[in-house]
Amino acid sequence: MGDPTRKAQLFDALAQTGKALSNGKRLELLDLLAQSERSVDALAKAAGLGLTTASAHLQTLKQAGLVTTRRDGVRIYYRLAGDDVAALYALLQQVARTHRAATGQARTAYLGSDDTDHLTREQLLERVKAGTATIIDVRPAEEFAAGHIPGALSIPLDQLEARLAELPDSVEVVAYCRGTNCVLSHDAVRLLSGSGRQAARLADGMLEWRLADYPVEAGAA
Repeated sequence: MGDPTRKAQLFDALAQTGKALSNGKRLELLDLLAQSERSVDALAKAAGLGLTTASAHLQTLKQAGLVTTRRDGVRIYYRLAGDDVAALYALLQQVARTHRAATGQARTAYLGSDDTDHLTREQLLERVKAGTATIIDVRPAEEFAAGHIPGALSIPLDQLEARLAELPDSVEVVAYCRGTNCVLSHDAVRLLSGSGRQAARLADGMLEWRLADYPVEAGAA
C-alpha cells in the first residue's frame, strides 16, 4: 500500500508548485518571462512592482522550480525553467476560462468588448502566403527581438499611431501580442480600424505560437 507519510510528503512537494502559482502578480511575472528573459529591474517595472516585492515573488517562483537565473555582473536575469512551464501557464489560463465564469468576466472587463476581428494561426499564414495581409508585432521591442513571427514588423503599440504611414493600405493589417490575455493587439486593431484600415488580430499570441511549434525568428527590427 506504500508508506502514508512518504505519500503525504510527495503530494506536499507537488503542492509547492501550486502554491507558487496562487498569486496574480507571480502569474504576471510568468506571463512576461514567457516572452523573454528579463532582469529583476525590468520585471519590477513591467509588472508595476517595487524591486523588493518583485524579488520576493521571483524567489518563490525559483524555489518552486518554475524559473531559473543567470548573473551578468551585478545584474540577475530570470527566465522560465523550460517550455513545460510556459505550457503549464497556458493550460492554467485555459482551464480558468473554461471552468470559472468570473475569469471570463474579468477578461472582458480588461480586454474590452469583443469588437475586433480575429484570425487563427492557420488563417493568418494563409493570408500572408496569399499576399493579402501584413503582420505587426505590437509588443515592446525587446520582446520582438527575443522572438517573433517571421516577417512581422515591430511596431510597439505606443508608436503605432505615429507610424501608420509605414503600413500598406492595400492589404489587411494583422496585429499580435503576448497571448490570449494581452490587450495590446485589441487596442491596436481598434486604432487601425478607427484610422480606416482593414485590421484584425491574431486570436491568441506569441506564447501559444511558440507552444504550437510554429516558426520563430529572433533579432531586432
